[in-house]
Amino acid sequence: MGEFKVHRVRFFNYVPSGIRCVAYNNQSNRLAVSRTDGTVEIYNLSANYFQEKFFPGHESRATEALCWAEGQRLFSAGLNGEILEYDLQALNIKYALDAFGGPIWSMTASPSGSQLLVGCEDGSVKLFEVTPDKIQFARNFDRQKSRILSLSWHPAGTHIAAGSIDYVIVFDVKSGSITRKMVLDRQHLGVTKSRCIVWGVAFLSDGTVISVDSVGKVQLWDSATGTLVKSHVIANADVQSIAVADQEDSFVVGTAEGTVFHFQLVPVTSSSSEKQWVRTKPFQHHTHDVRTVAHSPTALISGGTDTHLVIRPLMEKVEVKNYDAALRKITFPHRRLISCSKRRQLLLFQFAHHLELWRLGSTGATGKNGDTLPLSKNADHLLHLKTKGPENISCSCVSPCGSWIAYSTASRFFLYRVKYERDNISLQRVSKMPAFLRSALHILFSEDSTKLFVASNQGSLHIIHLLEGNFKHLHTFQPQSGTVEAMCLLAVSSDGNWLAASGTSAGVHVYDLNHLKLHCTVPAYNFPVTALAIAPNTNNLVIAHSDQQVFEFSIPDKQYTEWSRAVQKQGFHQLWLQRDTPITHISFHPKRPMHILLHDTYMFCIIDKSLPLPNDKTVLYNPLPPKNESDVFLRRTAHAFKISKIYKYSGTGDEESEVILSIMASSKPARTIEYPVLKHVGAGRMTQNQTVLWQTHSSRKEKLQVELRV
Repeated sequence: MGEFKVHRVRFFNYVPSGIRCVAYNNQSNRLAVSRTDGTVEIYNLSANYFQEKFFPGHESRATEALCWAEGQRLFSAGLNGEILEYDLQALNIKYALDAFGGPIWSMTASPSGSQLLVGCEDGSVKLFEVTPDKIQFARNFDRQKSRILSLSWHPAGTHIAAGSIDYVIVFDVKSGSITRKMVLDRQHLGVTKSRCIVWGVAFLSDGTVISVDSVGKVQLWDSATGTLVKSHVIANADVQSIAVADQEDSFVVGTAEGTVFHFQLVPVTSSSSEKQWVRTKPFQHHTHDVRTVAHSPTALISGGTDTHLVIRPLMEKVEVKNYDAALRKITFPHRRLISCSKRRQLLLFQFAHHLELWRLGSTGATGKNGDTLPLSKNADHLLHLKTKGPENISCSCVSPCGSWIAYSTASRFFLYRVKYERDNISLQRVSKMPAFLRSALHILFSEDSTKLFVASNQGSLHIIHLLEGNFKHLHTFQPQSGTVEAMCLLAVSSDGNWLAASGTSAGVHVYDLNHLKLHCTVPAYNFPVTALAIAPNTNNLVIAHSDQQVFEFSIPDKQYTEWSRAVQKQGFHQLWLQRDTPITHISFHPKRPMHILLHDTYMFCIIDKSLPLPNDKTVLYNPLPPKNESDVFLRRTAHAFKISKIYKYSGTGDEESEVILSIMASSKPARTIEYPVLKHVGAGRMTQNQTVLWQTHSSRKEKLQVELRV
């Protein structure tokens, strides 16, 4: 028998929502992304493009515009006619303000960040003053007959350009009146269309207005005279978005054909001081409409209907040609959507508006190392729990015993008692939840399933004692004085003595659950935490950060372990640090305290602390299968890292030899294979070569035993 029994899970059919708009903040180097389900995500581009914050969606919030104002304040507007401001510390919505103009199609902040403009369905352009606490309506500009679909400020803040249907308007900010109106041509390749929708506008400091429209044109206008300067026909479909660099030497547009075009301001001749806009580079990184684009100092950013967030660095702007110059494509959220019940072999899958509970398949067959075992019982879909109300699920969890399910939205917390009777399952909701459990950012059960830990968006941590069909509030850890930072990640020790919590910054606090007090704080680090877990035998806290660093902190000793100090002294392998997806889960081998199991979106890794760390000259990823048995032994004992890029780890089973590995239906195929290849036969449509992970163990040759579920 092999050391592990591996479950291949292929029934988590998670599909991310499309991207509607993005907003780049040059001061903090952060990117706000809004999706079609109303979810708003914040990416820290300086922290390896990590998704450090998110706000769950809402059915009635179809966000059409995002913008940053006064540096770090984020606003959104949408088709429900409301303007929202987000609390980036507590991770909730500060307030919603009705603009009283019908659905809002566009929004932009003034160059100083002290004013907001919104374009509405009724043709009005409304000006709001940004005050320290809220925003306050100032006045309306001259109302138009058609909806205002796009807006842009002049860098001096004196004029604005507005795109509507069939025309572009220039307003004077001081008076609110129209100074110029440019009518667009509806013709495209000799065919006259019924209307020309101006999807985006950009106002340059020299008075040039750039418009993109549904006829497939990028047009440059002189705002002083209202005349057309240049027209570029770039697509047979809509040009839907535009963004200009701060230096105004380049801009980027996205089309409904999935193409992104880069325009640059270049000299007419090599010796001429006169410049002109030239289309230089087309990029085809999307399969569907590119609904939004952004332009950072060093990269072009695009998103659209295909759900991908694409960040393409500009090579001429990147000083060092290293891994930062590589194309990045972000699809899946940087947080866990799967929780595991070890004792009952259950998986809980989180979707936007429902939860699915599955029981893994089983087999009674045995075989030698590396065999594919036939299933004697298929996986069962036990429960489909649909949420009530328009809010998306923010977090969820199933208890290790499988008898409790908890989930939360932005304003409500739900706890259910699950009972199993042979092949039947019953669900009972725990009523009369206390007011302080109104919402949660992270939910976690203790190893014995008797306690529930809830991290609220006010920075407090609640401990709930679970009884038969009821609960009792035990304690609440209040946030540190003067802070309201929300806690987003929790980890509890298997003996129930310690609780670790991490916020949206880099801090990690450890609490003593026996004495109900703060035990210690892990030394601060510059990059945010992406995953953390407490080892069962040693109570060592393992922390992963967005820059791919992994630390091990001894909770009883209140200091980093010797292994962690040795790692930081030598440093990780260069290829390990260059990975572009964060570690999202950490676990441990029950029988091997020297092993750390972790994974990101595309790989599963075992770190054996008893082996030496690889240096930059060592082969970290080996794509070729071993040639012979001696080659196998050398690979297993060469260094501490054993990596497979075909498995995505979900959790450990109740049996000490069981590991659950999941592959999403839409996940990326493995690009690099380090381990031996095994041919799966008699397994339905999966007859291609698959990877079998080799476990690091020097005394005998062992592979993973695979249970295939297609």
